Amino acid sequence: MREYKVVVLGSGGMGKSALTVQFVTGSFIEKYNPTIEDFYRKEIEVDSSPSVLEILDTAGTEQFASMRDLYIKNGQGFILVYSLVNQQSFQDIKPMRDQIIRVKRYERVPMILVGNKVDLEGERGGLLRRGQGPGRGVELPLHGDIGQKQILGG
Repeated sequence: MREYKVVVLGSGGMGKSALTVQFVTGSFIEKYNPTIEDFYRKEIEVDSSPSVLEILDTAGTEQFASMRDLYIKNGQGFILVYSLVNQQSFQDIKPMRDQIIRVKRYERVPMILVGNKVDLEGERGGLLRRGQGPGRGVELPLHGDIGQKQILGG
């Protein structure tokens, strides 16, 4: 079976674990428990062939930032998660993207930018309106505001 290695990156408390667990198990975790590193496997189908998706859910805290180079070196694709209600979490994405490009030594590394917490629309206060801000300066495509269920097929 073919294996694909995906690394989930972003600041702490942005919902990386919730997204990952919901994708793998189909259930949403309500309680936030800070992650150091969690590893998940899910059988998927790619081009009509059975495959395994290996997902590394990383810590979003600075104390574990030095481990990122190792995660990035082993990853084949990356999901960069920020919160739609936290401007700083979006600012934190660009250095992570730059680190991925530096470690991989290649500009065209597969990356997805995910603006999470769309369900907290009322808390956004116009911080990041649809089509404004999130694709600019990070050079990743913007597909608008979508919820976990749309991303993960739940």
